[in-house]
Amino acid sequence: MSQQALTRFLVRWGISALGIWVAAALLGGERIGYDSRIGVIVVAGLILALVNSLIKPVVVILSLPAILFSLGLFMIVVNGFMVSLVGFLYPSLEISSFTTAMLAGMVIGLVNYLVTTILEDR
Repeated sequence: MSQQALTRFLVRWGISALGIWVAAALLGGERIGYDSRIGVIVVAGLILALVNSLIKPVVVILSLPAILFSLGLFMIVVNGFMVSLVGFLYPSLEISSFTTAMLAGMVIGLVNYLVTTILEDR
């Protein structure tokens, strides 16, 4: 793995952890629970970064007809599935429902977009 690829993954990990933290703060502790420990958020960010790097491309390709038919709105479901998968793989991060996972996916995507835009401007 090259230095640039490692740096890109570490940035992705940090942005994912930040997105999960913001989503948990906005959606409330009863919807996304994590025991108020920063370590849970960091590990969940790592798992989300890995899931988005390895599994999400395959899911997007398999669901391409639904994404095209819905003009891209099905990506909200795909992102919700990725967040639900992280909650399943890492039980310390509790996601109350799939609707919460889809809302968290939208918040995480927005945080990812904003942070990436700020970093690219510099």
